[in-house]
Amino acid sequence: MKTIKRFTSISFFFFFYIFSSYGQEHEILLIPEQVFDGKEIHRDWGVLIQHGLIKDAGPISSLEISNTAQRRILSGQTLMPGMIEGHSHILLHPYNETSWNDQVLKESYAERAVRAANHVTKSLKAGITTMRDLGSEGAGYLDVGIKQSIEKGIIEGPDLIVAGPAIVATGSYGPKGFADHVRVPLGAYEADGTDNLILEVRRQIGGGADIIKVYADYRWGPEGEARPTFTLEELELIVRVAASSGRKVVAHAATTEGMRRATLAGVYTIEHGDGGTREIFELMKRQKVALCPTLAAGDAIMQYRGWRKGLDPEPQRITNKRESFALALEVGVAIVAGGDVGVFPHGENVREFEMMVDYGMLPIEVLRNVTSGNATLLGLSGKGEIKSGMTADIISVYGDPSLIISDLRNIHLVVKKGRIVHLRD
Repeated sequence: MKTIKRFTSISFFFFFYIFSSYGQEHEILLIPEQVFDGKEIHRDWGVLIQHGLIKDAGPISSLEISNTAQRRILSGQTLMPGMIEGHSHILLHPYNETSWNDQVLKESYAERAVRAANHVTKSLKAGITTMRDLGSEGAGYLDVGIKQSIEKGIIEGPDLIVAGPAIVATGSYGPKGFADHVRVPLGAYEADGTDNLILEVRRQIGGGADIIKVYADYRWGPEGEARPTFTLEELELIVRVAASSGRKVVAHAATTEGMRRATLAGVYTIEHGDGGTREIFELMKRQKVALCPTLAAGDAIMQYRGWRKGLDPEPQRITNKRESFALALEVGVAIVAGGDVGVFPHGENVREFEMMVDYGMLPIEVLRNVTSGNATLLGLSGKGEIKSGMTADIISVYGDPSLIISDLRNIHLVVKKGRIVHLRD
């Protein structure tokens, strides 16, 4: 038994060494049980990797394989593109650990940066090779710094698309509840009106934001309910200023009117979308605005508030979300797969994909969403598919997630830009 374990260990580290040290120059051939190429499942396929790219993919008999190629048999596994997380907060951790207010007000920037470094590593090991981070939540431009640290190789993590601090209307965002003479840091930057909005959009662009996030509504109604924040004209201005720099705008919008204004203003994705009606979803479809439903976030928050999932009746908020998502699918709105991870634990990104199936999508459709679909909707050229010339962001999982979505939890191999970054035996 000790001999077998020793051999397995030697084999594991030999492959790790070969792949991580030589994978950029030498040809690597991966032979799984099946390949999901971002759109369809293929059996008897192999994938060739070299110089950080997918050199070729297809039936093994059709591949031109060099004599020096390093081969790896992935028995019982599905090889697929690295997953793309559409909505995350790398600087947050679950609210049942520390409330959002206390994270913003009591955790130092140093602590939050260290946590974020751990968070991105967890997501990478969970098969997420690209991640859109939608707001630093009171931590300024730390998300930009984490992105740069990954690019420099200081820490391991997915490629990041970052929004910086995000923009809110004055008086709408938190933390709140303090005496009027007390000034506390906010979870986003306030701006209003023509001059201030132009200045703040440009400031966030200068700070390193890849995209601009705006809160089109928030919980600032007379009874604490969600209500629209910015006018249509203000939202249009934000979109126009961002577009002049080649950037797009994403909108937090949970109310019907907030969604309507954001859609008409020209944002490219709406986050949450709880108040979506048939009319709104049809408008989004016409305007080519995608929905990122963040199913797992609402589910987690209700559990933090005491809902015993699987034991208690489903809360009305969850039922409404289920119905809203089903309606969006029926209308044909483009869906960005993203769970608002950070509200729930990093590394548990698959929760969102499991819930998308639970709420009405087929597993194969979810796989398309989290790979080629997200790549297309988020403008990530060279990602999301396994074919010649694409970036070699690849994962392998035990089982068949096109039939059982939870098999995405069974990660064996994570390759980023042709280099192994995680290998589990």
